[in-house]
Amino acid sequence: MLLQAGQLGSTLGSASASVAYPLLVLTTTRSPLLAGVVGFARVLPGVLLGPLGGLAADRYDRKRLMVLADVARAVAVGSLAVALLADRLTYAHILAVAVVEGSFSVLFGPAATAALRSVVATGQLAAAVSAQQARSATASLVGPPLGGALFGIGRAVPFVADAVSYTFSVVSLLLIRAPFQEVRGRPRGGTTARRGLREGWRFLWDQPFLRTTTFLYGLTNFVGPGVLLGIVVVGERQGLSGGTIGALLAAFSGGLLVGSAASGRLRRVLSRRAILLLELCAWPMIVLFLVWPDAYVLAAAILPAAIAIPVTDSVVVGHRLTITPDHLIGRVESVRSTIALALAPLGSLGAGFFLDAFPPRIALLPFVAVAFVLPVWAALSPALRTASTGQASPTRHPVAAT
Repeated sequence: MLLQAGQLGSTLGSASASVAYPLLVLTTTRSPLLAGVVGFARVLPGVLLGPLGGLAADRYDRKRLMVLADVARAVAVGSLAVALLADRLTYAHILAVAVVEGSFSVLFGPAATAALRSVVATGQLAAAVSAQQARSATASLVGPPLGGALFGIGRAVPFVADAVSYTFSVVSLLLIRAPFQEVRGRPRGGTTARRGLREGWRFLWDQPFLRTTTFLYGLTNFVGPGVLLGIVVVGERQGLSGGTIGALLAAFSGGLLVGSAASGRLRRVLSRRAILLLELCAWPMIVLFLVWPDAYVLAAAILPAAIAIPVTDSVVVGHRLTITPDHLIGRVESVRSTIALALAPLGSLGAGFFLDAFPPRIALLPFVAVAFVLPVWAALSPALRTASTGQASPTRHPVAAT
């Protein structure tokens, strides 16, 4: 409860800042391009430094890493508020804070994922993952309008709120008495960072379930962002207002929240295999857009996927944490998240290119095709079939603790 409460405040603050950053850049520079550069700077460290964050989580005390990351992010974001109040803000300062915040998020993320397994019993991991999904959905639903409202009160206000949210997270972490990792032996002599990273990748690749789900569910990070951008572009061409388009996008977050609330009940009534296939069987609903190319239809077509995502993730993530040794969780999670982060921009980039060059029906056809491939792949996958029985796939090359 302490871990989730602290992260709810922090995630809400970050979601609010995600709107405040571009608004601040636009009011300071009047340049949409520079606003986009700041947004890119916040996520770029996740792709470039993700594996190093996982290595740190497996080598050092995870609670200290998380506290350090939150303190650094609080100071960085707080400096924006101070500069605004002193009327000394520059674009370089905004860009630097975005990079710092993104970099320390890389340090925080793998340690936080590993901490979940340390403070939650194995049998409750699925429920804990559902709680995380509900937290993220709530933040994504409430955070952006809250950030816009706070920015309207004063340009510094959302950044003060974000800094306070990081401070709240630090307090919650310090109140948790349980260690965030198992007792570790002394590192083997000669173990280098490169070797440590290779061990994480090798374990992921040698576990059929981890390897398959990393790429199978990772491809939904290609389909989802592409379709969401499609809603914006198609809606704008239909003449919908910005508020209406925003509401259509918010409906997806609402679906995530509904799915999180229903996750426990669905896990009791559906088989493990059905849950593993649930999200993947929902994405092909976007084919309805090819029949009726309308922004409302496209938004409605992704609602089943939004509801299914937290249910499927509760089993996928729970099983992934269960079969991964504690000393490798950080590295395995960082490798997986790096692949997911690398796929997500490709969806937006591809959708933007196709929507600029072709009519909407043709532009979204590649995403529909990928959406239909995913459930077929999953249904034929031996790795998912084995996981459906509750068995862990054997590792071909055991990796010793470092």
